[in-house]
Amino acid sequence: MIQNSFLSIIEQSIRNHWDLPSMTDYEGKTLYYRDFAREIDQLHDIFKVAGVQRGDKISLCGRNSSNWAIVFFATLSYGAVSVNILNEFDKGSVQFIVDHSDSKMFFVDEAIWSGIDETAIPKTETVFSLDKFTLLKSNSDELKEFMSEAPAYFEKKYKKGFFVNDINFRTDKPEELAIINYTSGTTSSPKGVMLPYRSLWSNTKYANENVNFIKAGDNIVCMLPMAHTYGLAFEILNSISLGCHIHFLGKTPSPQILKDAFAKTKPKLVLAVPLILEKIVTKVVFPKIKKGSAATLIKIPLLNSVVYSKVRKSMIEFFGGNLDEVVIGGAALNKDVENFLKKIKFPFTVGYGMTECGPLISYAYWKEYKKRSSGKVVDRMQVKIDSRNQENVVGEILTKGSNLMLGYYKNEEATKDTFTDDGWLKTGDLGTIDKDNFIFIKGRNKNLLLGPSGQNIYPEEIEEKLSSSNYIEEVLVIGENKKIIALIVPDKDVLKAEEIDEEKWNSLFTNIINDVNSTLPIYSRIASFRIQEEEFDKTPKRSIRRFKYQK
Repeated sequence: MIQNSFLSIIEQSIRNHWDLPSMTDYEGKTLYYRDFAREIDQLHDIFKVAGVQRGDKISLCGRNSSNWAIVFFATLSYGAVSVNILNEFDKGSVQFIVDHSDSKMFFVDEAIWSGIDETAIPKTETVFSLDKFTLLKSNSDELKEFMSEAPAYFEKKYKKGFFVNDINFRTDKPEELAIINYTSGTTSSPKGVMLPYRSLWSNTKYANENVNFIKAGDNIVCMLPMAHTYGLAFEILNSISLGCHIHFLGKTPSPQILKDAFAKTKPKLVLAVPLILEKIVTKVVFPKIKKGSAATLIKIPLLNSVVYSKVRKSMIEFFGGNLDEVVIGGAALNKDVENFLKKIKFPFTVGYGMTECGPLISYAYWKEYKKRSSGKVVDRMQVKIDSRNQENVVGEILTKGSNLMLGYYKNEEATKDTFTDDGWLKTGDLGTIDKDNFIFIKGRNKNLLLGPSGQNIYPEEIEEKLSSSNYIEEVLVIGENKKIIALIVPDKDVLKAEEIDEEKWNSLFTNIINDVNSTLPIYSRIASFRIQEEEFDKTPKRSIRRFKYQK
């Protein structure tokens, strides 16, 4: 195996796990590693006929699926660059990214393609359906003819079979561009993060070596967007590199779909965003232990451990019963939920990363995880805090290391603004770091509010306190006319279930805010609130587009 070669890791894994299942679509077909390899080989032939050259860009936009993974790995192993686009982006963003990235070829779900204006992507010569690999558009008569005869061509090519020694991926170089991943951005146009093979190799090797309870043949449920680096790195790249069996949900999972998928696959590792755990705990667990015999038992020191043990067992059973760890990423976990999960010894941890690091910056196995942290800086990255005292004074988190991006595609100004003169990436996040290298995030630099005497106010901390109320679905804290305002989306289902009429809402939320204010310094207390009828507009990564609500 070539040292530090990402593609050699993938090729070797395909060879080693040839007869194991590699991926299954929701209520669909299962591909073995041998099938996966042959599908990649077929796309290589199609790329060649289409005139794709090494370094050309191929855009990819669709829901999670086996076909998505096949196109991605075929693109990289051929020598082209994969432009991964979140399928939840609006039409204008998809068109901007395909055009801005200079994509020569585009694989797209047909439902998305039906809304695309072809004149907005003039540089794209070829478009394929991601659903069926059928040709949707081509400027090449040669390619059209080849695709019409493809079934016969491939039947003849594989007449004697397709074997382990028939695969031969090229050798990648560490600084070679592999992926352009466009950020969704809550305040600006998408920026194309250029990730080299060095970053893919580094993230994958870290997961191989440190999430070492995962073995060949283990099941992984893929529910995070593959076009986002968190899901891509740890549900896809790590899993394929180890010979795991990936199960694609393919659509937004309801709790019941998730529960059924976990029961069927019994995964050891689950990667999730905070919302999943928070919903289970606040909507299911908390109500049960606050009434009946459990409410009495939990108050008795010697007996509350019995309740906690049963709750822990039921939560692990929800995830299939074979759980080793749940890794939370993408946002902070609610404080009350985290405290409760720690109390019952539920196996969870919180990691930290960003697209620009492909994504990993920090992680710690759940038994080593420190409460309220975002994990420990991983061994291939460095972190420092831009403050006079890294442990006690909040400052911007800066990072560098082998996971780092090359820069933003065709945007030298943004690249320059994101790095310090001595090469540290400015994350835009604020926090501290302790003596053991654990990171504690306080909020985003751009969200920071200033008190009347210049005090730093972190809206995320106030939002977290308000979110612990069952009556609040979502909340956003903003600064308005030098005052702190809370924008509240009520949880109408809970309010209805408890028969709290709308005319009582103002009184209810006033009391909640008074309770929260009693825990806050005077300068950061909430002056007033407004009720929002609809949930906040969000990015595909479920981050609130805060700028839309600032006056």
